[in-house]
Amino acid sequence: MTTQETGQVTGTKDKDYNLLWFTQACLDNALRLETYIADAERDGDSELTDLFRKAQADSRKGAEQGKALLRSRLGG
Repeated sequence: MTTQETGQVTGTKDKDYNLLWFTQACLDNALRLETYIADAERDGDSELTDLFRKAQADSRKGAEQGKALLRSRLGG
């Protein structure tokens, strides 16, 4: 018996679930980093602010790529 869920229980294949999870995680990171950026700015830490802004940009990019792939696979 396998411990991996391959769609029999959820109706969602692993690769599809993984794409959905990735996109959602990127969106969550972008949102969470907004708070971290504000905290760093409030403390006057420009180095940390820059790091968090770059990480946020990467998260947004990942989310956009994930959304584009979801659109193409869902036909919309």
